[in-house]
Amino acid sequence: MCGIVGYIGEEQAAPILLDGLSKLEYRGYDSAGLAVRDGDALAQVVKAKGRLSNLVEKTDNGNALKGTCGIGHTRWATHGAPSDINSHPHMNNAGTIAVVHNGIIENYIPLKKKMQDKGYQFVSETDTEVLAHLLDYYYKGNPLEAITKVLHRVEGSYALGIMFADQPDKIFAARKDSPLIVGKSDNGSFIASDVPA
Repeated sequence: MCGIVGYIGEEQAAPILLDGLSKLEYRGYDSAGLAVRDGDALAQVVKAKGRLSNLVEKTDNGNALKGTCGIGHTRWATHGAPSDINSHPHMNNAGTIAVVHNGIIENYIPLKKKMQDKGYQFVSETDTEVLAHLLDYYYKGNPLEAITKVLHRVEGSYALGIMFADQPDKIFAARKDSPLIVGKSDNGSFIASDVPA
């Protein structure tokens, strides 16, 4: 069980994401990470093994990451040992797609083999990294088309938060059998894997 959050709006994203993750820490606490868009760059990604307080410290309570769009994750390891490398968000090899995931991809081993055969390099032991590379493989400029193709190929449960480098000011979300909450306020929109966030 993991916790995911996402925010896009007018305020700095990282402190909001960390606050949301703190309310989801009961869902996982062996590592955490953030991806925050800074201008045209997809994401500044920061990950930390251990409790969320390690990520808070590493990012100066979120103040070290500037940007108004981001996704975050707190993890309870199911695939791969707790580590910075296995922490989410996971990215494609080019660093143009970032993914956070709550759930399990049951057929990730054959999918990983197929992607390795196509030349994709994996750095983690997680099932989630497969999603980042599949999205990269199918992405031809239309995020919804790529996401749909990927979700037709994966088996399991998921709640996803996804960012694409060439889609500024957008976070994409999808779910199957895992909870995903969408919220809106006067200064932004949110996704989370549970209501408290």
